[in-house]
Amino acid sequence: MENQWWKKAVFYEIYVPSFCDGNGDGIGDFIGITSKLDYLKELGIDGIWLTPFYRSPKVDNGYDISDYYAIDEDYGTMEDFERFLLEAHKRDIKVIADLVLNHTSSEHPWFQQSKSAKNSPKRDWYIWKDPVDSRPPNNWESFFGGSAWEYDDKTGQYYYHAFAKSQVDLNWKNEEVKQAMFSVMEFWLQKGVDGFRLDVINFLKTSDDFPDNPIDEKGKQNHVYDKDQEGILKTIEQICTNVRNKPGKFLVGEVGSEELHILKKYCGGSLLDVVFNFNLGSKKELDSKQFFSELKKMDEEYENDQIPTLFFSSHDMPRHISRFGKGTADQEKIAKLIAVLLMTAKGVPFIYYGDEIGMIDLHFDNVKNMRDVQGLTAYELAKEAGKGEEEAIRIANEEGRDKSRSPMQWDDSIYAGFSDVKPWLPVSSPSVNVKRQKGDPKSLFSHYQNLIRLRKQFPALYDGRYRLLEEKDRVIYYIREKDGEQILVVLNFNDKPIAFPMKDFASKTSTVLYPENKYEIENEPTINLKPYESVVIRL
Repeated sequence: MENQWWKKAVFYEIYVPSFCDGNGDGIGDFIGITSKLDYLKELGIDGIWLTPFYRSPKVDNGYDISDYYAIDEDYGTMEDFERFLLEAHKRDIKVIADLVLNHTSSEHPWFQQSKSAKNSPKRDWYIWKDPVDSRPPNNWESFFGGSAWEYDDKTGQYYYHAFAKSQVDLNWKNEEVKQAMFSVMEFWLQKGVDGFRLDVINFLKTSDDFPDNPIDEKGKQNHVYDKDQEGILKTIEQICTNVRNKPGKFLVGEVGSEELHILKKYCGGSLLDVVFNFNLGSKKELDSKQFFSELKKMDEEYENDQIPTLFFSSHDMPRHISRFGKGTADQEKIAKLIAVLLMTAKGVPFIYYGDEIGMIDLHFDNVKNMRDVQGLTAYELAKEAGKGEEEAIRIANEEGRDKSRSPMQWDDSIYAGFSDVKPWLPVSSPSVNVKRQKGDPKSLFSHYQNLIRLRKQFPALYDGRYRLLEEKDRVIYYIREKDGEQILVVLNFNDKPIAFPMKDFASKTSTVLYPENKYEIENEPTINLKPYESVVIRL
């Protein structure tokens, strides 16, 4: 199991510019992260996923890399990174680096050489096409909105960008590109990182023929020919083989799909260790039937060594406490319910920074305070379509991703202890902070601590199969089993109390593991659960 340490691990995503400012400039950095490693150790996590920290003009906040071998100066120096890595490893915390293999910044020297002339040695490192009747080569749309093709006046051709026009897609059919990226991965593996989170990994291939994508009945483009193309799995297998030359490295892929039949193709065996299961993690409503359906499908459709991931927030989506709680009085109860599911269901769990204290989404009244290219593009397109300012701001808030990227809230001070100067993004809810919650046994932070501790204590919770997985009357319940150890988890998704029948489960040897000292279950016909309450029982 040593080389598959990640099966037992609890991961924690750090959005680097928003976690902790160590040098007082309002932007998170490695000095700041290093100063909070004891906090993360106290929380109980085993691995950190770092969002991109490489040199970048940050049009897409680091997912547009201009130098794969340098630390962006906003985040510190290479020495700061190396010290962070050393201190994390001293605390038995692994570090996973986010890596963008699909595209580079338009400021990367490779692209600057590529666009210099049609006969440039780096021309074929990117995807260039001639105009068709003075128009782009096809109808492909960027996933951020607008055309995926940008015209270059100097050479008279279009270059392809699946995302922002400053994020230029690499041509993975070119062997030199592949070897260059293998060298990048080797550099960071030599530094000591424990693996990679691979960004939009199913976009590395496009159709060779570049046909138009179909348009559905609502006028929306179906991205049929610009992702999940033939040959992509072979390429990913080569990437995985290259990384696994060093034992014990972990590879998690972001596959741009919410369809399980697509996601499952990319993991297990010689492919990625896991992929992010957006089929469950991106649900917009607290719907027990939808949750159950996806848990059931992941258990039934994943085969052999395929393992799902469990997450409900990230830097690319609204925080789940805001999605599911919607600002109601039950918001914290719902957050605790999701935490129990996250730490007891089958899969590798990922906590998004701040979720352990209940941080909520950030809302913008003025587009000038926004930083995210996706939100800003949505605003511009709305204005071009004739929308008024109020409607354009509403659309920008809906489409933008800054909402979940606000600074980590450490204390009650004006900028929540993140910084002594105005942070790069506003603070969302400073009254919700670490200082208030640490040491409070009833807090969400303590709740996460206890659940992580519980998960590590019982193999059935990190490596067990489902002996039972059911949903009834907005209650999801399951039994995880490993080497004779059986643990029952009951989650009440109702906004009212429920009585859960125990006659088929409890025995004289049954023990309530969570909440501690709450229930006596011997000879009791039911357990009475409050709204959004959960119980974990060792049978």
